[in-house]
Amino acid sequence: MTLELDDLRVRSLGECRYDSPFAEMLATKRTSPHYVHEDDRVLVDDTVSILLSRGVSIDELPSLETAGPRRKIYFDPAATNVGIVTCGGLCPGLNDVIRGIVQELTEHYHVAHIYGFRNGYAGLTRRHRERVVELDLHAVRDINNDGGTILGSSRGDQDPEDMVDTLVELGIHVLFVIGGDGSMRGAMKLTKEIDARGLDIAVVGVPKTIDNDLPFTDQSFGFQTAFAQATEFIASVFVESQAAENGVGIVKLMGRHSGFIACYAALSNNDADFVLIPEVPFVLDGPNGVLRRVEDHVRRHGQVVVVVAEGAGQDLLEQEGRTTDASGNTKLGDIGLFLKQKITDHLTAVDLPPTVRYLDPSYAIRSVAANAYDSVYCVRLAHAAVHAGMAGRTETVVVRWRRRFVHVPMELITSHRNQVDPDGDLWMSVLEATGQPATFGA
Repeated sequence: MTLELDDLRVRSLGECRYDSPFAEMLATKRTSPHYVHEDDRVLVDDTVSILLSRGVSIDELPSLETAGPRRKIYFDPAATNVGIVTCGGLCPGLNDVIRGIVQELTEHYHVAHIYGFRNGYAGLTRRHRERVVELDLHAVRDINNDGGTILGSSRGDQDPEDMVDTLVELGIHVLFVIGGDGSMRGAMKLTKEIDARGLDIAVVGVPKTIDNDLPFTDQSFGFQTAFAQATEFIASVFVESQAAENGVGIVKLMGRHSGFIACYAALSNNDADFVLIPEVPFVLDGPNGVLRRVEDHVRRHGQVVVVVAEGAGQDLLEQEGRTTDASGNTKLGDIGLFLKQKITDHLTAVDLPPTVRYLDPSYAIRSVAANAYDSVYCVRLAHAAVHAGMAGRTETVVVRWRRRFVHVPMELITSHRNQVDPDGDLWMSVLEATGQPATFGA
């Protein structure tokens, strides 16, 4: 994707005329290795060769607006009503983001009201308006200790006109949307309807995906917690496979389009012998296929551990009759159970009857509370989102890029998926750690 500077400019509702509660604190700050001034920008590219290939002056290079507090803000805090909604699948850290937003809005901006919409975008529709809850410090005090989201979540489209009617009825000035790419597309539909009515409402996103597959961000919140949990399941099947004759451990992890959880979890404890991800096709049969490689490993070591992302090897499974979920995603075939059967059949046929231990912890790794790292990350994203909303930024998300917190237009965060690069250093590390071949050929 070729980016120009104009593609990266975020929308603003207008001139910021109110003094920020952080104005005095920011008065003497300048760009440094640890802070970016609000008038400065963060470069998208980080290598000399890419920068030179652009062939433009420094001020024309693709760059992102820095996130953080402003000296002037767009909304008068005392007259501002705010809404928060969580959408899509669960992810560690959702409650941390909610708590961070409420604390920042309450303790520093002293906004008029903060409303939580229940069960995703459905909570903004007419039939669920009575379920809106008002959020304060007491309501969010300890929620960071729990997984899930106190607001509930849901998938699927809702009528933008109906949802905007709710925002108008409650007098919402800023809506914070915490969700994945589908949620951000829904947020863009909201802003389109808001614009059509000429309303002064900002919509700011905190992007979420347990698969770490959203672009223009170093890492999605909750991802570190997720792969740490996944690591424990890999360790378990490793122990089980060692204790059995011809032991086979198989762990299926989340990763519909991207194998980041599988890669990081496998690297974390180095117990995996084979890692299969959607980005790297493989074949089962033949002298260099997965089955023969698994057989060779069992003969040499007496056991084997296979980690597979849920979206891997879908071309090997039956394609007919597949349906979609509420988010419009094609429902996947079960590659884990498929591999379990194929490996069992193959090893039995070559006189290595296996003892197979199969684990599918998909939901177990996304429903836990965030670990310490992700908790900090979530709070900082929450602060950045509040600053963006109060400054009148709209149709934008807050992310960390090159370890700087920045604003990215929603359209870009939904433009493509972040994936493991088969030619990149992450996959190279997986190959080095497991010793598996770069490809599984026929």
